[in-house]
Amino acid sequence: MNPNKLARKIYDWTMSLSTRPKAKYWLAGISFAESSFFPIPPDILLFPLCLANRSKAFQMALICTVASVVGGVFGYGIGHFAFDSLAEPILEFYGAMDQYAKIELWYQEYGEILVLLAGLTPIPYKVFTISSGAFHFNILTFILLSGISRGFRFFLEALLIYHFGESAQKFIDKHFNWLCWVAALVLVGGFVAVKFMLAD
Repeated sequence: MNPNKLARKIYDWTMSLSTRPKAKYWLAGISFAESSFFPIPPDILLFPLCLANRSKAFQMALICTVASVVGGVFGYGIGHFAFDSLAEPILEFYGAMDQYAKIELWYQEYGEILVLLAGLTPIPYKVFTISSGAFHFNILTFILLSGISRGFRFFLEALLIYHFGESAQKFIDKHFNWLCWVAALVLVGGFVAVKFMLAD
């Protein structure tokens, strides 16, 4: 099957989950899986769930955040304990093995920033959860930074939909990548500034 058609089928299936009675459990499952191997981000399921019941938007964002961080720890474990059997095939699927040596060098210099960026941006988060485990990145720091970046992203989306409804969803859908990078710039910039001030 054509990879683009397969991706579209997975996307459509994920979207269809928002109408199911146990949609919030599907949201947790997709958020968990996306952090280690699943190709579709949980945001596409988070948007309609927040829109369907805006009073529960922040509850949905919390589910998304917690499940994503737990899934990230699972991805970390794959990289740490099962690199050859599981991590390498996943990284190859996402085209990351070609850049693996470069990613390792980046981790040595900018490990914390990479985890923050991966949690906020369209960069496949699972590549960096697995890499964090493979490169023995500090697990507590990984969990903290993942919680900050994933929470910032999902709660920001929930906040926009809570206040602006369908118009916010359309705006986020249209400018998703751009918004992610702006949010990343704000959060990472703040993180770097705090580290700089503490260093003084």
